[in-house]
Amino acid sequence: MSEAAASPVLGASDMPPWRQRIGFIAAVFGMFMAILDIQIVASSLNEIQSGLSASEDQISWVQTSYLIAEIVMIPLSGMLMRILSTRVAFTLSCAGFTLASLGCALATSIEQLIVLRAIQGFMGGAMIPITQAVSFSIFPRRVMGSVQAVIGMVVTMAPSIGPTVGGYITETQSWHWLFLANVIPGILVCWAAWTFLDIDKPNHAIARRLDLVGLALIAVFLGTLEFVLEEGPGDDWFASRQITLFSLVCLVAGIWFFVRTLRSDHPIVDLRAFANRNFAIGAGMGFIIGIALYGLVYIMPLFFGYVRGYSSLQIGQVMFVTGLTMFLCAPIVGQASNRLDLRVLLFLGLLLVGVGTMMNANLTVESGFWQFCVPQIVRGMGLIMCIIPASRIALGTLPPSEVGNASGLFNVMRNLGGAMGLALLDTVRDIREDFHWNQLIPAIDTGRDVVGAEIAKYEAMLSGTVPDAYHAAVGLLTQRVSQQAQVLAFNDIFTWLGLIYIATVPLVFLLKRLKA
Repeated sequence: MSEAAASPVLGASDMPPWRQRIGFIAAVFGMFMAILDIQIVASSLNEIQSGLSASEDQISWVQTSYLIAEIVMIPLSGMLMRILSTRVAFTLSCAGFTLASLGCALATSIEQLIVLRAIQGFMGGAMIPITQAVSFSIFPRRVMGSVQAVIGMVVTMAPSIGPTVGGYITETQSWHWLFLANVIPGILVCWAAWTFLDIDKPNHAIARRLDLVGLALIAVFLGTLEFVLEEGPGDDWFASRQITLFSLVCLVAGIWFFVRTLRSDHPIVDLRAFANRNFAIGAGMGFIIGIALYGLVYIMPLFFGYVRGYSSLQIGQVMFVTGLTMFLCAPIVGQASNRLDLRVLLFLGLLLVGVGTMMNANLTVESGFWQFCVPQIVRGMGLIMCIIPASRIALGTLPPSEVGNASGLFNVMRNLGGAMGLALLDTVRDIREDFHWNQLIPAIDTGRDVVGAEIAKYEAMLSGTVPDAYHAAVGLLTQRVSQQAQVLAFNDIFTWLGLIYIATVPLVFLLKRLKA
């Protein structure tokens, strides 16, 4: 089936009426808010922690609760669209997200904020796949490159600029404005979606045969999976009884869910889309893209925070290069996707992400903006060249009745890739940091002349300012070794991430050619 099949109502040269175009623009803004809010609190957790007198364990749940709730909602969006219609499902999602944002700003305790962040993530999660499905439902194939370029910019830019925006808002206003900033745009998006996004009719009969057991199983399966991936690295994985328990629950719920879904005539989520080869490989590509999209946004602030001691605003200024690159390249890549074989673009995109990531595999303790500038440009070009073709390849050959459900599955795969990537990055960083520490620490032998000279230099500098200048000097030297071990661990991570993308390139040749 050709990609044109994704536009059931419109001919190849027809454009949707202006009302539907306005509705689509509103949906894109809603999607942007939902994705932005994943990362907008990342650079302001310390301020939120002190403002609500939260513990270090509690504050991490400000992000974790949002991610868990969002990933549960995303695959359910296709069912909601069929039951309620696209307009009602999107408007309810945006309204719930906006009200929860207001609640987050007014929260007076960390417990309240965690619950409201979960509601915010759950309600806002549907906006992401619904927007993707709308694009394939109302626009003709000839403009799909430009449309997917817009969506690609949102998907990639929102997490990239999230820490920058969050850091700026917190420094100039307060952390409450991280959430209050959603209220006015949220109200406008709700109004525009309700007024202009009337593209289909509800089918309430589906609700009467709703698989409630399947609904509970997917919630438990994805929720516990996200919890294990988020909390596992910090709790030393299966050394924690809690992680072990949640892993077993996830395994049982997952097996039960897949068996029930594949046998059901009316599954809560239709997995049969994976029978389409292009969708299956395209969704797999989305998973790999998620590792870079969220993993690189996560690992770079860690380097600048731990090694260089940058503030959240300084980190955001460095990372803005990726977002700017994708913003400038998206229109060009969108047009190219209408003229070139999508597999060629995906091939080049994966290669650029891999090479751009490995360009940061030789960092030092002095690495800063300029050492990350060119690699970020290369990675930014590669990411946008991956995201636009991957979504078109995955969804472009499906019949229109399956696009809404498949869009949810595609976005879940990308988010799971991000979650799994973060968990693996944290684990690998800990393991490699310990490895390099054990390799370097034998060199700190006080019998060596160079070590003795360094200790003497620090001792002279600290003399008179601390009670025991010698041991303080040894402590400073130990800190230098620890910092070097951290840098070497980051170099390993950038090397392995790059190799993952280069190793993924051959999968492109398994895809069926789509007419560009």
